[in-house]
Amino acid sequence: MHYLITGGCGFIGSHLAESLLRAGQQVTLLDDLSTGKISNVRHLESNPNLRILIGSVTDPDLVHEAVGECDAVYHLASAVGVKLIMEKPVETIDTIVTGTQIVLEKANRYRKPVLLTSTSEVYGKSTSVPFEEDGDRLAGPTTKHRWAYACAKALDEFMAMAYWKSSRLPVVVVRLFNTVGPRQTGQYGMVIPNFVANALAGESLVVHGDGEQSRCFCHVEDVVRGLVGLMDCEEARGEVVNLGATEEVTIGELAKRVIRWTNSSSDIHSVSYESVYGDGFEDMQRRVPSIEKAKRLVGWQPEKNLEDIVAAVAEGQRQA
Repeated sequence: MHYLITGGCGFIGSHLAESLLRAGQQVTLLDDLSTGKISNVRHLESNPNLRILIGSVTDPDLVHEAVGECDAVYHLASAVGVKLIMEKPVETIDTIVTGTQIVLEKANRYRKPVLLTSTSEVYGKSTSVPFEEDGDRLAGPTTKHRWAYACAKALDEFMAMAYWKSSRLPVVVVRLFNTVGPRQTGQYGMVIPNFVANALAGESLVVHGDGEQSRCFCHVEDVVRGLVGLMDCEEARGEVVNLGATEEVTIGELAKRVIRWTNSSSDIHSVSYESVYGDGFEDMQRRVPSIEKAKRLVGWQPEKNLEDIVAAVAEGQRQA
């Protein structure tokens, strides 16, 4: 099989490419390097089954060529991190929506299966925890830039489901919950890479707000295993599926554990959301997935726990 991965030089895309190449597949990566890095895939460049295209998913001609030459598409290209979303809301919405529209249109023309990665952000401020794929969403107001990403990704999902319903384009939507692991940068506000970097440097770990907001963190290798399984699962077509860990931890407690697990002398410092992101920011108090559908469809569940994740991130940063 020949797979196209949009956003393939990014954190998750590079791990997915690594897994597919290890299995003997052909892989084409399409990335504009706005947030992805060639360094993420440099160790793969000598593989004869890998091709890298530098360009954007908003380029119709380039996407047309890439989709036409592959057997299936992993569409991972998107905006990365809350910080980028707050700083560049126009670019965020345009890249997400336009890119997905072009990828789906070209995939539909050639009848190529598509796996679209979405996000737990689409659940918005819902309090129906754990989040189930068919549960109601609770979006914040349009005056709060925080929710632009959630709404743009929800529109992605609507477009994917529209292609499934209108022409039976083989498509599956996967909502990811806080994927973490080696090669992930803290540049765009990712909490564990930032906590680990500061802990290893003996600097303060900065907690936003009161630290009582909770999240579930899933190792990238577990996520990649789920993505590969769902792409190959015919029952998953036309479905939305959560992939994420269910081990819930508050951000304040996470900071304490990172310090303990890295044997750091760092302390913890709290700051307001406004001081980091400016006005117009709201956060979700809890973000916990139901993974029953993933279990039923492909027998998937995470194998690595939070301590494994922190250890992997720390080791990756020490080697960088």
